[in-house]
Amino acid sequence: MNWLHFIIACLLLANVVTFIAYGIDKYKAKKGNLRISEATLLLMAFWGGSIGAWLGMKVFHHKTMHKKFYIGVPTIIILQLAFAVWLAYKCLAV
Repeated sequence: MNWLHFIIACLLLANVVTFIAYGIDKYKAKKGNLRISEATLLLMAFWGGSIGAWLGMKVFHHKTMHKKFYIGVPTIIILQLAFAVWLAYKCLAV
């Protein structure tokens, strides 16, 4: 397994875990239980789970009215895509 496969596997795992976390938090919100903090949810998006966060927002209709989420998560996605393009350019230019 090379580095690219490892990175893809880590990102896939991060997105699945983040998606599940958004679902769990939505469930806990409906039940009135102790919730996952907003900072944790946003950090999960920042550390590679941005697509999972965005899908969790859409599928579970969760955090869609909070500005830091409906602006923050797409911004994180754009920044991560820009970083990936830059990194690919740097790696392929060598």
